[in-house]
Amino acid sequence: MATLTYRTAGESHGKALIALIEGMPRGVTIDHDLINAELARRQGGYGRGGRQKIETDRAEFLTGTRLGHTIGSPITMLVPNKDYRLDDPEKTPPLTRPRPGHADLAGSIKWLTNDCRETLERASARETTMRVAAGALSRSLLKQFDIEVFGFVRQVGEARASVPKLDNQSPRQARHGMVNDLITARDANDLYCPDEPSAQKMREFINSAKIAKDTAGGVVECHVFGCPVGLGSSMTGDGRLDGRIAQAVMSIQAFKGVEIGMGFETATLPGSKVHDEIEYDASVAGEPHLGFIRPTNNAGGLEGGMTNGMPVIVRGAMKPISTLGKPLRSVDLATKQPSEAGWERSDISAISAASVILENVIAFEIARAMVEKFAGDSLVEMKQNYDSYLAAARKLGVTL
Repeated sequence: MATLTYRTAGESHGKALIALIEGMPRGVTIDHDLINAELARRQGGYGRGGRQKIETDRAEFLTGTRLGHTIGSPITMLVPNKDYRLDDPEKTPPLTRPRPGHADLAGSIKWLTNDCRETLERASARETTMRVAAGALSRSLLKQFDIEVFGFVRQVGEARASVPKLDNQSPRQARHGMVNDLITARDANDLYCPDEPSAQKMREFINSAKIAKDTAGGVVECHVFGCPVGLGSSMTGDGRLDGRIAQAVMSIQAFKGVEIGMGFETATLPGSKVHDEIEYDASVAGEPHLGFIRPTNNAGGLEGGMTNGMPVIVRGAMKPISTLGKPLRSVDLATKQPSEAGWERSDISAISAASVILENVIAFEIARAMVEKFAGDSLVEMKQNYDSYLAAARKLGVTL
C-alpha cells in the first residue's frame, strides 16, 4: 500500500533541523510561500520568548524536487539554527536539575546520564519546526483536491473563543468564503484567535502568569474542509483515521489531551443528542460529501475511523510550559540532594504556535490518508483515481 511518511532530525541548539518526507507523488507544485509563512506563524504569537527573535525559519529543499515540483523521490527539507551552540560547553552547560513536567528526568535515566541536556535538546518543541514544514508541504498536495485546513486558539484559562461560523456551521455554506473570513479574523491578532474580545481575555491570563513567573497552556482547534467520504478504514486499528490523528496530536510536545468532534461531552449525553442525523441533497451531490449532509457535526467528520464528508474537527489540550520563572522543587541528579528545577530560556505561553503545529500535523495525516486511498506515482494518476472513485460513489443506489 502506498503511504506518505515523514521523519525529523535535529536538536534545539544543533546545526540544523531536517525533515525527510517519502511517498509524495510526482508533479505536486510546491507552495514555498505557504511553507515559510507557516514556519513564521509557528515562531509568532503572544507570550513567546527570546529564541524566536534569534531565528528566522525558512525551509530549504535539498532533495526530491525539480523546477518547483516534486519528482517522486524522497524529499529532504532543512532549516538551519542560527542559535547553534550545542558543542559549546560554556553556552550549553550540563543541566542536572530536571524540570517537573519536562522529559528531563525520565530521559536522563533512560539514557543513563546525569546531564538532562542530551534529552532536552531533542525533546524540545523546537523540533516542531520540521513537523510544520512537512505538514505545510503536504498542503500543496491537499490544495490539488480542494481540501482546506484551518487551526486557531480556542481557549486559554477561562476565556473561550466564540466562533459562530464554526460552532453553527452548515455544509450548505460557501466554504471558501467562510474559511477566508476565518483566516482573516484569526490573523488579525497575536493570539491566532478569530474572536478578538476573547483573545484580549487570553492575553490578560498570559500576562498574569508572566507576573507570577508562571506559564500558561490552553486548547487549540483544527477544522478540515473538503475531505471526501471514506478516508481511513474501519478494518484495522492502525487504519482508523481518528486514531492516527489522535496519535499525531498527542505526539506534539506538551499536549495532554485530544478530542474529535463533541469529544468527552458525548459521554454525558444520550445517543439521540449525540449522533448526527443524515440527509440527502441532490443539489450538492457534486461535492466530496456526495450530497449526504448532516444538520449537526458532533462526530467531527469521522465515523468508524473514516471521514463521512463533514468537516473534520479536532481539539488538542496543551499543558503549561514546564520551565517556570519561579522554579518548582526538584532533585540534583549529580548529588541526589533537594534543589530547585533548572532553567532554560523559554516562553510564557506557546499556545498560538501550538495551533499552527496542530493544524499542520493534521494536514499531513489527511494527506497521508489521501495518498493511501487514491494511490498513484504521480499527481495526474492520483487525481484520476480520485475522480473515478467519486463518480462510482455517486452511482450507488442507481446503477452500481
